[in-house]
Amino acid sequence: MWKPEERIKFQTSPGSWPSKQEALSSRLFSPIKYNNLSLAHRTWIPAMVPWRATENGEVTDAVVEWYERFAHGKPGALVVEATGVRDIPSGPLLRIGDDRYIEGLKRIVDAVKIASNGHTKIFIQLIDFLNIRRRPTKNKYFNRFLDVTEDHKKTLGDTLMTEKTARAQLVALGDDALEQVLTPREFESYSKGYRERVTDMHLPHVCELPLTLPPLFAEAALRAKEAGFDGVELHYAHAYTMASFLSKLNNRPDEYGGNKESRMRLPLEVFKAVRQTVGDSFTVGCRMLTDDCVAGGSKLEDAVYFAEAFASAGMDFISTSRGGKFEDAAVPKEGQAVYPYTGQSGYECMPHYISDTKGPFGRNAGPVAEVRQALRQKGFNTPIVIAGGIHGFNQAETMLRECSADIIGLARQSLADPDWFEKVRTGCGNEVNVCKYTNYCEGLDQKHKTVTCQLWDRVGIDEEGTPLTRDGKRRLTAPTWNSQD
Repeated sequence: MWKPEERIKFQTSPGSWPSKQEALSSRLFSPIKYNNLSLAHRTWIPAMVPWRATENGEVTDAVVEWYERFAHGKPGALVVEATGVRDIPSGPLLRIGDDRYIEGLKRIVDAVKIASNGHTKIFIQLIDFLNIRRRPTKNKYFNRFLDVTEDHKKTLGDTLMTEKTARAQLVALGDDALEQVLTPREFESYSKGYRERVTDMHLPHVCELPLTLPPLFAEAALRAKEAGFDGVELHYAHAYTMASFLSKLNNRPDEYGGNKESRMRLPLEVFKAVRQTVGDSFTVGCRMLTDDCVAGGSKLEDAVYFAEAFASAGMDFISTSRGGKFEDAAVPKEGQAVYPYTGQSGYECMPHYISDTKGPFGRNAGPVAEVRQALRQKGFNTPIVIAGGIHGFNQAETMLRECSADIIGLARQSLADPDWFEKVRTGCGNEVNVCKYTNYCEGLDQKHKTVTCQLWDRVGIDEEGTPLTRDGKRRLTAPTWNSQD
């Protein structure tokens, strides 16, 4: 993963913890209600993919236990991992692209409701993604995948050479020379693996995305409603399809690319289709970026424009993030797929304890505050969720008091300690296991391995009944905390 040149080592410092009375009188543990969104308090667990589903995207016991464990901490809201709206192969990532997934998803909902005593609202994040392939070996790419053209032969110095000869010469070249012979897109497919873009208008299915995606998202949202979820979060962030439509890099020549108005047309049409399908009383919001954090991508001014449009359209909440793009991702090893959180934009999304002078904590606070302020100036009260390196009560409370956001999201910190919310609420904050932001969990995610936290995944692994990973070396959920409340 990319790291800043300054390489300053930071340590988490949550500060003092509130007494039970102080916590209960805080803004963090106060309720919030807006349109269809109603939370007992302003705490939120953002979507995190734990890689516990089956290869067919089905719910397993381990998936249910994962979300049940978070629910014991009684956050105000819990967002289930990015769940594919298409019924296509995607490895152990949950899917919701067919009615057969409803019963499994209902198991998650029921477990969360019971474990939290009905305290936690549960949403599910709906995602679409385009085709991506693993990085091929050099021989495989040039002998199987590359379409050899006359331009290639001309650059190699002989337009009369056979295709077989051209392929052999290409295999013999070093990467510096290949970068001169191949087009930028061909070189990327060779060095990182082939990846579809929303701008690939020569591909019929990409050209038709504005027709196919609204009903796919709408049908998925309806399944979520039938499974008992309290709402859905439309995934308009990071490296995936909907965020790619929003990005300034989207130069599609049709009415869905180019200027800001055109780029947001499809996200609005998806939201409209979802709202019409699930009705007016079901919670529907989105996750979006305050900044793409890549050259040529969308910036804060774009995010403000998009947020105002989403608020005007009637979204019930806007959850924020930043970066996490394919464009600056690191070159993967042969046989592996490019991972969108390995470049500088990925660092902005999940900063490490080794950082620059900005540090890894609350890195998105300034931009989120500007988005929120712009909405309020336009008369919109849409709740804004902030996340990113938040681990202490005072840190969270200050963001709320200073109106940087309306709801506090804890992702890595809630993974480190699912009981953060209950411990702090009951005056037991000194018992919190504070995240170290080593990104141990992110490293597992990058390899599509079962995600756990190094603070607890070796604790009590020899105890009878402890659920373990397949290799038996790590526990699957954090140890139980017995509240005295």
